Amino acid sequence: MSTTDAEALLRGASLRVTRPRVAVLDAVHRHPHADTDTVIRAVRREHAHVSHQAVYDVLRALTDAGLVRRIQPAGATARYEARVGDNHHHVVCRTCGAIADVDCAVGHAPCLTASADHGFVVDEAEVVYWGTCPACAAAQSIPAVTASTEGST
Repeated sequence: MSTTDAEALLRGASLRVTRPRVAVLDAVHRHPHADTDTVIRAVRREHAHVSHQAVYDVLRALTDAGLVRRIQPAGATARYEARVGDNHHHVVCRTCGAIADVDCAVGHAPCLTASADHGFVVDEAEVVYWGTCPACAAAQSIPAVTASTEGST
């Protein structure tokens, strides 16, 4: 994401353009599904003086403005992504925690129709698919070397 694009997004959301905001927005675009520590490291590569608290504050402001989306699969740390404005879902690896986007399951947003909406006007459905990513599945299929076979010739 170019600085000009980031500045335009910030202005479009009625947010003041600051170096930390531009840097955080760029980091989230470059690192999909990044946790806060990853965003902080990415921002500090370019702007070493930006504090942890500043990054947290910017992430909150960007989330509140709808420029980034905060996701937090059960048992995982919060992650941030730049893909906003749609009702996509995620698949999460139980082994390494990798996350990938999954487009809408069926039909139009909110993708799923509640069996009982209890009078709510439903505008979003959150679905998290859990499984094993290809890299972890491949690693698990490699036979383990046991102590009894290690010393054999």
